Amino acid sequence: MDELATMTTWYDALAWCKRTGVPHVLCTLVSSAGSTPREPGAGMLVTHDQIIDTLGGGQFEHQLIALARKQLVTGDAHMQLERFPLGVRSGQCCGGHVSVLVTTDPGATSRLALFGAGHVATALERLLAPLDWRIDWYDSRPLPGHVGSSPRTRCHFEHDTLATAECLQPGTHALVMTHDHHEDEALIQRLATHGTLASVGMIGSATKWARFRHRLLAGGTTEQQLNQVRCPIGLPGIGGKRPHEIAIAVAAELLTLAPVAAPSVLRGLDGPALTHLEQITEPS
Repeated sequence: MDELATMTTWYDALAWCKRTGVPHVLCTLVSSAGSTPREPGAGMLVTHDQIIDTLGGGQFEHQLIALARKQLVTGDAHMQLERFPLGVRSGQCCGGHVSVLVTTDPGATSRLALFGAGHVATALERLLAPLDWRIDWYDSRPLPGHVGSSPRTRCHFEHDTLATAECLQPGTHALVMTHDHHEDEALIQRLATHGTLASVGMIGSATKWARFRHRLLAGGTTEQQLNQVRCPIGLPGIGGKRPHEIAIAVAAELLTLAPVAAPSVLRGLDGPALTHLEQITEPS
């Protein structure tokens, strides 16, 4: 069972979503007047497929859940203040009023498929662990005891890497650094022809890539498809051949390929909503 499904409080669910990078919306009741099902401070957390805790149920909560999931589809960080008279709009007859702060967190939006679990891959996974990357880590070998350092890393060892390469999620960044050159070449053939990946890179020298490229062209992979592949990988100018040095260069290059979107001029609540929030939370 999904660990999130066993949780009953919004704050436990929020901590879990933050650790794992799962997109979520936190709905916090910030003010109430008259007869209401919950008091200020109550919260509810909504993901694409789970609802944890409650603001009181009924049509009011149903509308909030629909709003939260609509926000999740946009994939943007967002904050808004929603006001509900518990009457006509909400289909309830409590007669009170509530204001709810709806905070959307898109979670870890960058995805990496990491093929190979050698020294460089292990160092790279550790470097990316504190960042907003969801990593699927693959290796065809059984690797008992080899684990990721982040809850956002999913390990798939003793795995059919070639079958996986053909069905990666669109927008994924893929890196190939396995223990076997034949496996590397077969993976690159599948990744280069995938068509919807954000980027494809392979560890290795220019000589290794020239040989792979010659054979792949002869096998039917097109020039245009192979031009999407980066090899060697790593941000130029970062020297060193030790695993951590290479991993730093590769991580730096990945960050340039998955830049953070520029924030809008107005962030958080707009002026009227902020003024209203200040008024309703002011001590009487």
